Amino acid sequence: MTLPGDGALHLKAAARPSVCGGKSKPNTGSLVNTNGKFQYRYGVVEWRAYIPASGTRIANWPGLWSNGQNWPKDGENDTMEGLGGSACFHFHSPSGGPGKCAPGNYTGWHTFASDWEPGRVTYYYDGVRVGQITTGVTSSPQYLIMDNTVSSSIGGPTVLPRDMLVDYVRVWQH
Repeated sequence: MTLPGDGALHLKAAARPSVCGGKSKPNTGSLVNTNGKFQYRYGVVEWRAYIPASGTRIANWPGLWSNGQNWPKDGENDTMEGLGGSACFHFHSPSGGPGKCAPGNYTGWHTFASDWEPGRVTYYYDGVRVGQITTGVTSSPQYLIMDNTVSSSIGGPTVLPRDMLVDYVRVWQH
């Protein structure tokens, strides 16, 4: 992760070996979170981010999400997760409902938002509603997470090095 002075947070994914959980990995990713500093319960979170590309598909495995302290019980809200080259949304919990992937090209600069209310989360990409989840939505507070990593089995095409940039994150609590 770097802050080069251009006003954006740079979350890097690079072909640099690292060790994670005692296992050697060929690549290194980046992650920042607000755990212990900020959490919210219900409200709108909006992220403006530059999503790395491989052609018109999302490269690597970037994510803009939130998580409860007692995962998976407290839930996980994936506002945007780059899965298989697509921009996808989910709310994971023990009784959670599956999400979906939004059609279209979400590489480059876009805004991604989720409106979390009791019993439902509505997702918006560039101000357009792309879906809603109404099953398994928890009510436990969550902290914010931004990451850019690599996974050949979950993410999109591996293209290194690639940065995900974050211009801003805004939260409006209900």
